[in-house]
Amino acid sequence: MLIEILISILIGVAFGLVTGLLPGIHINLIGAILVSLSAGIFLNLNPLFLIIFIASMAIAHTFFDFIPSIFLGCPDTETQLSILPGHQMLKEGNGYEAVMLTAYGGISAVFILLIISFPLAILISQIYESLHSVMAFILIGASFILVFIEKRKLTALFVFVLSGILGLCVLNLEVKEPLLPLLTGLFGSSMLITSIKNKIQIPSQQITKPKTNLLRPLIGAVVASPLCGFLPGLGGGQSAILANTISRTENKGFLVLVGATNILVMGLSFVSLYAISKTRTGAAVAIQELIGTVSWKLLVILLFAVLISGIISFFLTGFLTKKFAQKITKINYTLLSEGTLIFLSVIVLIFSGLLGFLILIASTFTGIYFNSLPVKKTHMMGCLLVPTILYYVGI
Repeated sequence: MLIEILISILIGVAFGLVTGLLPGIHINLIGAILVSLSAGIFLNLNPLFLIIFIASMAIAHTFFDFIPSIFLGCPDTETQLSILPGHQMLKEGNGYEAVMLTAYGGISAVFILLIISFPLAILISQIYESLHSVMAFILIGASFILVFIEKRKLTALFVFVLSGILGLCVLNLEVKEPLLPLLTGLFGSSMLITSIKNKIQIPSQQITKPKTNLLRPLIGAVVASPLCGFLPGLGGGQSAILANTISRTENKGFLVLVGATNILVMGLSFVSLYAISKTRTGAAVAIQELIGTVSWKLLVILLFAVLISGIISFFLTGFLTKKFAQKITKINYTLLSEGTLIFLSVIVLIFSGLLGFLILIASTFTGIYFNSLPVKKTHMMGCLLVPTILYYVGI
């Protein structure tokens, strides 16, 4: 049994590597395919191995996804915040360090997850309803603080509100995978087009060991991630915003924070399935579809898969990032950006259709405009925060 579990973990990491490095290919897609095949060609396969595969793939994807996010500016739904300080570090010749900061946050979060999972499961099962009732106030407070700390408060509020209106419009349209064109436009293609227009030249990249204080961002991640891991409508992006509000950090610390919160939110979605029988990520949905309820024994196995896949992914991330850093200056970055932009457009057309492509265009131009304003680009996360706040207040 142990050999089969380890094989499932390794295959999961391999698939997570592919989904992580290819922009637009998400683990939710692979999970949905596996669920549909489980009644066919996987009918005689022990569902335990499929579940371990999904959990391992999800964790690996979360590590590897930062490589294209930072080096190419192509965000996934949970890494869109990383390209903001990460892309800046890339232009300063510190792209390797930027990715590795997220990896250090991620591997730290793996071990933190092992410690807090069962105590948190017991606690959340007792106070879940109470947290749900006050979540709107938490999000409103966090949003207010993020706007208030800006020098140009009205401009920040404008970006936040307009992004929120855009998010509301998109999420209320009948389009498949609405977040794909929305977030790709705001945080990905807008930056790619800006890079192409300005003919950005990527300098020679330094291979230096990351240096920053891990404690402050990890504290923020540990405090904020459980809210997003157990409550609906919230993911790693919102968790990072809350965590940075709780524990203010500079750019390097913020990358650690994003890496940690993404791993914690993903891992805690498995704990949520055990504690309150609720799904909070696509990977958790796939696991529930395959096996239903999660026992404490199964949760232990899932946490083991998280540990092994996390350790493997951490070292693979270091190896691959070093290769990216060494090769990026030898590539025509403008041509690479153009190719990536075309690839993302095709992905949006395939998974979100023509309407999704129109959303991509609208959100891209919106992102280009917001990028020109002198406020933090994280205010564009209003596209998710505003709909989430309205959900909690019952509107």
